[in-house]
Amino acid sequence: MDRRAFIAKIASTSVAATLFGSVQNSQAKEIQNSKINTSQTDITAFSAVKLSTMIKNRDLSCAEVMSAYLDRIDRLNPLVNAIVALQSREKLMEAAHHKDRELASGTYFGWMHGMPHAVKDLALTAGIKTTFGSPLFKDFIPEEDKLIVSRMRKTGAIFIGKTNVPEFGLGCQTYNNIYGTTANAYDQSKTSGGSSGGAAVSLATHMVPVADGSDMAGSLRNPASFNNVVGFRPSFGSIPYLPAGDVFSAPMGTEGALGRTVSDVAMLHSTLAGYDSRYPLSLKQDTGRFTENLKKDFKGAKIGWLGDLKGYLPMEDGIMDMCEDALKNFEALGCTVDHAMPKTAPEDAWAAWLVLRNFQVGGGLVDLYRNEEKRALMKPEVQWEVENYLKRSADDVYVATKRRTLWYQSIDTLFDHFDYLILPGAQAFPFDKNIHWLKTVNGREMKSYHQWMTVYCLMTLTGCPVINMPIGFYKNGLPMGIQIVARNQSDLAALQMGYAFEEASGHIARIRPEITK
Repeated sequence: MDRRAFIAKIASTSVAATLFGSVQNSQAKEIQNSKINTSQTDITAFSAVKLSTMIKNRDLSCAEVMSAYLDRIDRLNPLVNAIVALQSREKLMEAAHHKDRELASGTYFGWMHGMPHAVKDLALTAGIKTTFGSPLFKDFIPEEDKLIVSRMRKTGAIFIGKTNVPEFGLGCQTYNNIYGTTANAYDQSKTSGGSSGGAAVSLATHMVPVADGSDMAGSLRNPASFNNVVGFRPSFGSIPYLPAGDVFSAPMGTEGALGRTVSDVAMLHSTLAGYDSRYPLSLKQDTGRFTENLKKDFKGAKIGWLGDLKGYLPMEDGIMDMCEDALKNFEALGCTVDHAMPKTAPEDAWAAWLVLRNFQVGGGLVDLYRNEEKRALMKPEVQWEVENYLKRSADDVYVATKRRTLWYQSIDTLFDHFDYLILPGAQAFPFDKNIHWLKTVNGREMKSYHQWMTVYCLMTLTGCPVINMPIGFYKNGLPMGIQIVARNQSDLAALQMGYAFEEASGHIARIRPEITK
């Protein structure tokens, strides 16, 4: 096989093998035995797992990788506005050369060694502007990293900048008054989704190898659906998370990974996850299991299709048809698919969500809100959360926690009959990026800026792991996804099913954004 054909082949196939040992196959050996002519291939086409292996084996230099990604960012980022606070090329190239010198001296930090990475602009990143998408923090440069950032830094990542977010991460539409709006990877007139919109678009356009994000109301799952990538919301406590300064509350938000392949997502999750004593509700777990081969036989597995919850969730035309067609992939894996419905009414779960969202989001922003000058710089949706927080009583919160518990128990009971639950990946297709949020879905009024995200919020309340997988493109040319839900603390099971679905469907590899061609 000639060089160019070989590179094209390995760039289009997935690798699930761990990076912490040699990859035992003939393709990997061929990589190890020869250097790559970077003028003949697109380095940014490699999966993160594959790219990391090549850096570790010194088949690619960190400088070559950094240069390739910066060239792509220079070309594509002006079209989508996904990466913000981009550091200077001179600084980043020197950091890459330094990583090469470390490798030459025998120092290897881990699987992200020398890989360019842009951190979501909600996570503190030492030395790089972190704005939270708010004018109140437009010049803020942290002195310390947030935990997940420090974990990626220790694993060798080079931080090139941040990925764009909506103000304080509120809403599945990425726009703010500092950096502007992030456009969809597949149609630049449409929204990227959010709040990890910048992260998902950066991935889809191959401007970063892998991306971190966060998710309360679907912020890892929605942009994954909207941009044909994988988004993984892990189990409650899998990744230590600090909600509004209280380590003892049960947060609805979590951080997590996005990638172009499930193997990439699993590798990043292995870095982000793991117990930390400063977060008493975080889980003690063997994170090394996420770096192992994800392949598993699912013959006989039982799938529960929740659909639109018997009409409770309004859906734009086409979404249910696409999702039901995607269920055939589970059947091809040997699974059985049946309809499922929790006993607890979703209306009660939504009522709990509204109170707990106000409580956890509003409580974290109320001090800023009380300053009239700062309040004036907050978008209406942020003010709405705080104002509703101020109206809530302790009894409201208590009742909401009871409703959340009943909803969780109702979902958990379904896992006595099903191995996985499936939901649509969104209630709407990507919409006009100039619209802040959808006021109606299929003719039904949305009473809040996040009601059209109910399909995510209901699973958020459970704390169960959810992986959002691409399922293809509608006749309008826009992508859609599907949510695969596993039982609580079954993160590996969710990733394994996601990997099997990826292999069966192949949706990510079929269509790349036009602007990347």
